[in-house]
Amino acid sequence: MKEFLLLNGKKFQYSDLRKNSYLSETPLNGYEVKTLEFCADWLNGVQEFTTQTSGSTGTPKQVQLTRHQLEASALKTIRLLQLEPEDNTLVCLNTEYIAGLMMLVRGFMADMTMHIISPSSNPLAQLPPDTAISFASFVPMQLQTMLQESPDALPRLNQMKAILVGGAPVNMVLQRELQRIKPPVFHTYGMSETVSHIALRQLNGPAAAEYYEVLKGVSIAQDKRGCLTIKADVTNHELIVTNDLVEILTPTRFRWIGRIDNTINTGGVKVQTEKLEVAIAQALSERDPMPRFFVTSQPDELLGDKIVLIMEGEPWGAEAELILFARLTNLLRKFELPKEIYYSPSFSETPTGKISKQRTLSKLGLAAS
Repeated sequence: MKEFLLLNGKKFQYSDLRKNSYLSETPLNGYEVKTLEFCADWLNGVQEFTTQTSGSTGTPKQVQLTRHQLEASALKTIRLLQLEPEDNTLVCLNTEYIAGLMMLVRGFMADMTMHIISPSSNPLAQLPPDTAISFASFVPMQLQTMLQESPDALPRLNQMKAILVGGAPVNMVLQRELQRIKPPVFHTYGMSETVSHIALRQLNGPAAAEYYEVLKGVSIAQDKRGCLTIKADVTNHELIVTNDLVEILTPTRFRWIGRIDNTINTGGVKVQTEKLEVAIAQALSERDPMPRFFVTSQPDELLGDKIVLIMEGEPWGAEAELILFARLTNLLRKFELPKEIYYSPSFSETPTGKISKQRTLSKLGLAAS
């Protein structure tokens, strides 16, 4: 068994973590203390843990999870990706939330050497250049930043066995960039209640797919709304009912359509915002860098709800907007086109780096859909 982990370049012995003696040895910031507290609890055999949802789709809430659930989830990924004690794993997601916390659990369960760093937009820049990483999980923004800003990022990513990316959609620009990466890059599907991901979709290489493949032992179905339901050991064999509209292709495969609460009824026609965002990303793909954006609705006397586009940054001006709408008319039907564009100098974010639509809309004085 490994005897230590590395946190922001500082070495911590497991024996010290078990005794909590690490607290008096070196100055620690709040993030480091929280991370080491979880590690100490894990090494000491604590059986129940509390995490919280990110709040990207609603009010954050606490989720109680058992050690058995965490171990079951970790083992699924370890076996699928063939992670081994000789591997180095990079933990660069917020460990106070399920995605980062599960990277720690996988590190412990596979007995890998853990290189833990505080979350940043360019995680590899915080590691010594001679540190070879075998396995890591990123949010899309981190992968895009590394590939665009660090010349040495691609060779280092190509040394890895596998890469996970999750927490947000992968835009078209990043999708193209990922084709340069040799190891498989998997887009994850999961949530706090399912103890991180329960399904993966490969984004690059000949095995790239539009559908998610569930991990071993996970059962999926649909409710009357067409939303995904999940049951597995990671849910304590309880049925988790999601708000994600899906198309189930086989007992182990599904295609994600979008969230049911992102369905806009405009003039009596139902429109899925995720479909519009794919088209808008295509229309914006030539802009470098591509601005962040999202689609939502606002009350309208005639339509009931009208489709609007929220863009991050300064207003474009009439001519640039006309060019954008000209491109969109080739990609969307008339009733799917945004009726207005609103600009926010900067989007509000959740603690995990996701766009907080509700807070962003509130800053703009707009109604939360």
